[in-house]
Amino acid sequence: MTTTSRLLTLLSLLQARRDWPGGVLASRLGVSDRTVRRDVERLRDMGYRIRATTGLDGGYRLEAGSELPPLLFDEDQTIAAALALRTAPALGAGIGEAAARALATIRQVMPSRLRHRLDALAPTVVGRPGDAVAADVSLEVLSTLANAIRDGFAVRFDYGEARDADAVGSAPPRRAEPHHLVASDGRWYLVAWDLDRDDWRLYRVDRVRPRLPAGAPFTRRALPGGDVDAFVSARFRGSDSTAWPCRGSVVLDLPASAVAPFAGDGTVTPLDDGRCRLDAGSWSWAALAAAFGRFDAELEVVGPPELADAFALLADRYARAGTG
Repeated sequence: MTTTSRLLTLLSLLQARRDWPGGVLASRLGVSDRTVRRDVERLRDMGYRIRATTGLDGGYRLEAGSELPPLLFDEDQTIAAALALRTAPALGAGIGEAAARALATIRQVMPSRLRHRLDALAPTVVGRPGDAVAADVSLEVLSTLANAIRDGFAVRFDYGEARDADAVGSAPPRRAEPHHLVASDGRWYLVAWDLDRDDWRLYRVDRVRPRLPAGAPFTRRALPGGDVDAFVSARFRGSDSTAWPCRGSVVLDLPASAVAPFAGDGTVTPLDDGRCRLDAGSWSWAALAAAFGRFDAELEVVGPPELADAFALLADRYARAGTG
């Protein structure tokens, strides 16, 4: 091992855990304790703060410094960091441009095999800014599904909670043609055509455990409506349609700026005198009236009549609850 290779290996080891006994580092590197001490001094000269610990298990610890020195990532760490940067715009906070520049920096030095893995992991981000994506999904599972989408192969997998793995594993596997990976509302989802149910399904990726071998190649189907964002949003509403079954409008005695952050997929239109109009939808008229009523302000129903009837129904119901 050359000095440069040995220094890189030593740095990777120091990043992997908090404390390293000197003898263990020497054994891992195949060198003497004296060589480890010299290599540590070389890393210190490059700006890495490495503290020597004393005692029976004395060794070395990599500590935080005044500046961020160059870092080493293994392949999974590289993919995970790049994937987080790719989905960063969904977090809001104005970090989209910085995330794009950081991703470009990482991508430029990636081996081609890692770039292919990253390109396959290109989720559609569905939802509002601020919907962070959970990190408890296996990168191996994500890569397996992403490669199947890219290469056009059906997937076979067990599906269920991790605690039910034994029971689920004894059942026949699901068979599906994967279409999209979606990041939404803190979770990863797989949009796929279920071959046994002959219908579109939305699967939580943290409940997917792929089986090998993979399924047969398939011809990609057209997603209903052609818009994965609208399709997934409709499924979250419990509907096969991309539109809410009940839509209505009210005028609220609040400025648009106070309503917009809480309007969801509704539309807010500013009016005079600090008022605004809110157009929104829901799965029932009563649910829509309740959604409008959560704004602590006077309101006026614009329409339709079904919405006004729902307000009257809720008024009677709430009045009875208050006197009960």
